[in-house]
Amino acid sequence: QVQLVESGGGLVQAGGSLRLSCAASGRTFSSYAMGWFRQAPGKEREFVAAISWSGSSTYCADSVKGRFTISRDNAEHTVSLQMNSLRPEDTAVYYCAATSRGWDGPRPPTQYAHWGQGTQVTVSS
Repeated sequence: QVQLVESGGGLVQAGGSLRLSCAASGRTFSSYAMGWFRQAPGKEREFVAAISWSGSSTYCADSVKGRFTISRDNAEHTVSLQMNSLRPEDTAVYYCAATSRGWDGPRPPTQYAHWGQGTQVTVSS
C-alpha cells in the first residue's frame, strides 16, 4: 500500500515554470511505476507522464513533450514533474498515481490503484 501527497501547484503566467512533487509513504515505493495525470473542469482525466520503477524509462504525452519532465528519487520516496513553458491549456488539477502493474509506457487511469488528492495548476494568459 502507498499513500501519495502532491504539492507545488499554484498560479503562474504563461511561459512560466512550476515543479510538482509527490511524496509517497510506504516501504514498497520503488516497486511502483508512477504517473502524473491532470483533469480540467468538464473534461476527463488525462495522462501527462509516467516513469518506471527504476526511473530508467519515462514517457510524456505529446501535448507536454519537450516542456514537461518526470523524475523520481526512490531514496526520498518522491516523484516530480518539472513543467516549463506553461500554457493556459495546462490549467488543471494535477494528480500523482501509482501502479503495481509494471512498466508499459502510458496506462489509462483505471490501471493506477493509488492516487493523491491533487494539486491545482493555473496558467494565466
